[in-house]
Amino acid sequence: MIDVEPVLILGGSGQAGAGTAALLRQWHPTLPLTIAGRSIERAQRVADELGSATAVTVDLGRGDLGLPAGSSHSAVVAAIWDDHLHGLRYAQQHGAAYLSISSGLVDVAPEVVAGAQRASASPILLASHFTAGTGVLAALHLAREFDRVDGIAIGVVLDELDAGGPAGLKDLERLYTASTAGLRRRDGVFTWLLAADAQSEVRASDGTVLPAQSVPILDVPSLAFATGAANVRFDYALGESTGRRRGAAPSLEMRIDVEGVDAAGAPMRTSRYLVHPDGQRPLTALGVALGVERLIGLRGERARPGIHTPESLIDPAYALERLMEVGASVVEASIPEYRGV
Repeated sequence: MIDVEPVLILGGSGQAGAGTAALLRQWHPTLPLTIAGRSIERAQRVADELGSATAVTVDLGRGDLGLPAGSSHSAVVAAIWDDHLHGLRYAQQHGAAYLSISSGLVDVAPEVVAGAQRASASPILLASHFTAGTGVLAALHLAREFDRVDGIAIGVVLDELDAGGPAGLKDLERLYTASTAGLRRRDGVFTWLLAADAQSEVRASDGTVLPAQSVPILDVPSLAFATGAANVRFDYALGESTGRRRGAAPSLEMRIDVEGVDAAGAPMRTSRYLVHPDGQRPLTALGVALGVERLIGLRGERARPGIHTPESLIDPAYALERLMEVGASVVEASIPEYRGV
């Protein structure tokens, strides 16, 4: 029996929230869950499907989230855009862990400042990486084969029919409005690129080349600091996926190229694809569930108060095991290449 307070999932009836809840229920059948949404009917449907879960409505415009006085939770998961950051403040006031996935690199500063000001209040996991950090963890697992990593290039193909529900589309619109610039690490320097200079290409696993853009995303500094790589880039293509070209459902592909040297000092390079036939939702839900598991001590000790990122809490090898369990696969690239800086 798990003796922790319920995990409050804001946006728990949405794609990411409901998927996260389903995984947590699968892994930890007695973990209490609170599904929070604007519609009590939708939240209740998710709670009923899970079993041993409660449904509530929340108001993100209120400091108390509209929850009854005396409510207590082990973690607050913002599976939607927490625009007032009342979910974060609520977690800090109640000593609960907090996890967010929608801030992006351009909106993460307020969360960092709030965490710094009350550093002893709560563990805060900033997981606004692509698919909540699962791509970073997969790349770090591949990077363990190297003695030194010099460069990492990730190229994502997200199907245009798999951009998420209404909340996800609003997130994309907000982030693109905030910045059309790209961010890469070049020769050890984090470099901002004008939109025209950020244009690039991503090669899908079937050889199709799609126009892409280097984007400002937390994956870039996470990979840079975790590996010491002087050159890191993350390219994003929105278009028809390999799965849909084959007449199947929209798929997700993440090409990971790593360059460096082996233990003998010889040049080394690897190119792999992280693929899921059902698109981004399973990987995002997995990333959030892995984060919750670590934050509240369901795997290892409870995370200490302060700011965390996925790679600072989650073992890449364990993440890869879970990725395989949810239907992802890692395949060799038939056309190896490293796209450099």
